[in-house]
Amino acid sequence: MLQARDISLKRGDRTLFEHLSCTIHAGQKVGLVGRNGVGKSTLFQLFLGKVLPEDGDISMPSGWVVSHMAQSLAVVDTPALDYVLDGHAALRQVEQQIARAQQAGEDLRLAELHALYADLGGYEAEARAGEILHGLGFAAGDFQRPFRAFSGGWRIRLALARALMCPADLLLLDEPTNHLDLETTLWLEQWLQRFPGTLVLIAHDRDFLDGVTDHIIHLVAGHADTYRGNYSAFERQRAEQLTLQQAQFTRQQAQIEHIQRFVERFRAKASKARQVQSRLKALQRMETVAPVLAESPYRFGFSNPDKVSNPLLALTDVALGYAGRPVLTGIRQSILPGARIGVLGANGAGKSTLLKGLVGELTPLAGELVRGPHSRIGYFAQHQLETLDAGASGLAQIIRAAPGQREQWCRDYLGGWGFPNAQAERACGTYSGGERARLALALMALTEPALMVLDEPTNHLDLEMREALVVALQDYEGAVLLVSHDRSLLNRVVDEFWLVEGGRVARFDGDLDSYVARRELATPRRAPRHDRRAERQAAAQKRADEQPLRQRLRKAEQRMERLGAELKAVESRLADPELYHSLPAAELDELMARSGRLRRDLEAAEQDWLEASEQLETLNGSG
Repeated sequence: MLQARDISLKRGDRTLFEHLSCTIHAGQKVGLVGRNGVGKSTLFQLFLGKVLPEDGDISMPSGWVVSHMAQSLAVVDTPALDYVLDGHAALRQVEQQIARAQQAGEDLRLAELHALYADLGGYEAEARAGEILHGLGFAAGDFQRPFRAFSGGWRIRLALARALMCPADLLLLDEPTNHLDLETTLWLEQWLQRFPGTLVLIAHDRDFLDGVTDHIIHLVAGHADTYRGNYSAFERQRAEQLTLQQAQFTRQQAQIEHIQRFVERFRAKASKARQVQSRLKALQRMETVAPVLAESPYRFGFSNPDKVSNPLLALTDVALGYAGRPVLTGIRQSILPGARIGVLGANGAGKSTLLKGLVGELTPLAGELVRGPHSRIGYFAQHQLETLDAGASGLAQIIRAAPGQREQWCRDYLGGWGFPNAQAERACGTYSGGERARLALALMALTEPALMVLDEPTNHLDLEMREALVVALQDYEGAVLLVSHDRSLLNRVVDEFWLVEGGRVARFDGDLDSYVARRELATPRRAPRHDRRAERQAAAQKRADEQPLRQRLRKAEQRMERLGAELKAVESRLADPELYHSLPAAELDELMARSGRLRRDLEAAEQDWLEASEQLETLNGSG
C-alpha cells in the first residue's frame, strides 16, 4: 500500500500540509480532490519522490512500478508510436540488451532475453500502443509523425498514452481529461475501469470521477480526509457534514430561491418547458452539492442581451471547410433565442469546423449563413488563451475591455471570477491554465452576447468554477451552443443536441445517455452494393492476390513446426541435470549455442508468418 504519514510541508511562508496522513491500498482507484492551490499536484510530487517533506515520510512497496503523466514535455523528433512505446521502460531496456547480445553473438544470453521479452509482452507491445493511440483520437497515419509535429493539446495526449503504456503497479494521472473530447474521455474512463493496478487521479470532471473512482481523498486545510465511494458519494457525505453548519447555506438558499422563482414563473408556458425541466434538475442536484460549494470564491453571471434577433443564425445548405475542401456540407440549421444546444460527434468529425463557421472564423464554401442584426456572439475556445496579453495584468485587460467602468468596478468584477486584488494585478503571463481560462471567460462575458459559443470551456477549471459556470449558464437568457467532454455540464445546461457525423450536421433525437449508449453499441456500416459482375471480378482478383501470401503462410508454418520440434528436443536435453556432468564442455557449449540459434530462427519464422498473416488480413479487410 501507499502511505503518507504525518507529512508537513511549507511553500514559502504558507503551510501547505500540516500533519497530513492518508493510506491508499493496492488496487484502489482514488480521486484526489480539493480547491485549487491546496496541494494536489504537490502530493503527487511527494509520491514520486521529486519533493521531500519537512516532516513525516512517504512509503510504498519497494517492487512497485510507478507511472505518471508528465506535465513538462521535452520536444523530440521521436515518432508518436515509439514515443508511447518508450513508456514501457523495462521492455525498452530488454530490447537494448538483445541488440548488444546479438552484436556480441551471445546465443545463450539471447535465448534468455527473448524469453524475458515475451514475458514483458514485447510481441504485443506495438499493437497495445496502437490501441491506446487510437483510443485517444490518433489516426493510423499519425503513428509515424514526430512528436514535435503535434500541437500542444495532442502532445499532452501523447504524454497520457505514454503513461498508460507502462505496466504500472501505481498510476498517477493529473488532469488527464484536459484536451480530450467526449469520445476520448469515454474511452479513457473505460480503460481506467479495467486497469488492474492502483490509481490516483486528479480531475475536475465529476462524471469521469464517478465512473472511475472507488475512494476520494479530499485535501482541505492542510489535511487529507478519505471517503469511501465515488465523487457523488463524497458529495453526499461531505454535504451531511456541512449541513450542521447552517450559516454556510446562505448563498445556496438564495440560488435555490432564484431557480424556484423561474420555475413558478414559466411552469405553465409550453415554450419554456424544457428550460423549466432543466432548472428543476439543477435544483434537485443543488440540494446535494451546494453545501460542498458554499465557500466557493466565484460570484459571477452573464449579462442578458438587450435585443435579440429571431433567428439569431440561419444556415441553408452551408458547406464549411479549408482551402476549398469541404469538411461539412448541406448544413440546414437555425439557432433561436434562448436555445441550449450541445454539439456531439467523434474526434475529427468537424465540431470545431462548425463552431468556427458559426462565429465567422470560416467563410462558407457554399450555401447561405444569415446573421440577425442583434446576434452578437461571444466565443470561447482554448486557442484564445494564447491570445491574452501576457505582459498585461488581468485588471488592465478588463479595464481595456470596459472603458466606461471605474477601476473599482473592474476589481469587483474580477473578484467575482476568483481574482482577488493581488492576483488581478499580476501579469497574465504568470497565470495558470485555469486562471487564463477564467480571464478569457470574464472578457467574453463583458461583450453581453446574444449567443455564446463555447468550445470545451471547462478545461483547466476546478470543480467549484465548473459549478459556478453551470449556474451562470442556467441563469443566462441568451442562446448557448456548447462542445464539451464534461457530461455534467451538458446534462445540466443543454436542452437539445446536434450530431456532427459523416460530413453532416443533424439534430440528435435523444439525450446524452442515449448518445453514449449508441456510441458503445455502434455497429460497422453496411458496405456499398456492387453489381454481380464486378463482385465476381473482384473476388477473382482477390484470390490471385491471396495465393502468394497463403503459400508464404504455409511455408512459414512448416518451418515453425520443424524449428519448434528441434528446439523442444534440444531444450529437453538441456533440462537433464546429468547432461552437464556427462557431456564434454565443447559439446555442451555447442548444444547451448544451437538452442540460441534455433530460438532466433524460430522467432524469424514467426515474424515472417505474422507479416504474411497481417498482409492477408489487410487484403481481406479491403476486399
